[in-house]
Amino acid sequence: MKFLDLCKVYIRSGSGGSGAASFRREKYIEYGGPDGGDGGSGGSVWVEAVDGLNTLIDFRYQQHFFAQNGQAGMGRQKTGRDGEDITLRVPVGTEILDEDQETVLADLTELGQKVELARGGNGGWGNVHFKSATNQAPRRANPGQQGVERTIWLRLKLIADVGLLGLPNAGKSTFLAATSNARPKIADYPFTTLHPNLGVVGVDNVEFVVADIPGLIEGAHEGRGLGDLFLGHVERCAALLHLVDGTSGTLLEDYKTIINEIEEYGSGLADKPRITVLNKVDALDEEERTFLREELEEVAGSRVFVMSGISGEGVTHVLRALRAEVEATRALRRREEAGDEEESGGWQP
Repeated sequence: MKFLDLCKVYIRSGSGGSGAASFRREKYIEYGGPDGGDGGSGGSVWVEAVDGLNTLIDFRYQQHFFAQNGQAGMGRQKTGRDGEDITLRVPVGTEILDEDQETVLADLTELGQKVELARGGNGGWGNVHFKSATNQAPRRANPGQQGVERTIWLRLKLIADVGLLGLPNAGKSTFLAATSNARPKIADYPFTTLHPNLGVVGVDNVEFVVADIPGLIEGAHEGRGLGDLFLGHVERCAALLHLVDGTSGTLLEDYKTIINEIEEYGSGLADKPRITVLNKVDALDEEERTFLREELEEVAGSRVFVMSGISGEGVTHVLRALRAEVEATRALRRREEAGDEEESGGWQP
């Protein structure tokens, strides 16, 4: 399955049916009168977050979605049938953006969340609504209300607990493959990863989702390399895992490059809890490990873990540190949700 995280979609709600202008013409009824029915309402366009999807690839083959129009009213006060709604099914984590790609119309972060994007037009009144003592034979009926037509963008931001950061070939895909059942492409050339990968990682009976995105290079926030196309997938993460290649001859410069890119990107990425790891230490001796780790800790201003995704050395310690950050974020969310329930009056039978 190909990965697609941004697409343009054209939607239109249904127009309402016209009201009818008709009169009773029945045998043995001396006085007829108006009996035109109302038109049916047009269908609406909805978007719903469903399970089992992790890409927007379906919208590459169909970009136009039109809801059904309402039927016109008929005589004998028969109301026209309402148009059927249409629902766009998207993965959890999808943002709905206006045509300017900046205005957020909806953010579907929970399974089953459903939002109306375009409401169908109301049906027109039949002439039975316009009869009065002074107008006993009205020939007026309202047309149906027109539907809403708009262009929207769908942008997918994967729901993950941990996001992997690093330069190309820092060992992100190797780490994901070693700790989960995910099988990302691994090779000894830059930009092996061309689209995000998700893996479920477990440690000490706690599971969390890790997202691997393509590597960043200097100037990525300006569009160099793969640019910042995929940084949106780690915006929702509870913590970031920054892998630094221990075999690189420019270790400190590599670290500063990634930090600068996430700061330039914004969206609160630089403020997220971040765990820094000196990776590929299986290729270093004990003296080199200690020297490089101390240098990196001085620049980072925090603890630096030592790890090798190939040999598995230090992986468990890193996973436990990530678990602590994930559990802290989950506990904070639970407290916030409990606080919202108390403010709203709590649960009522």
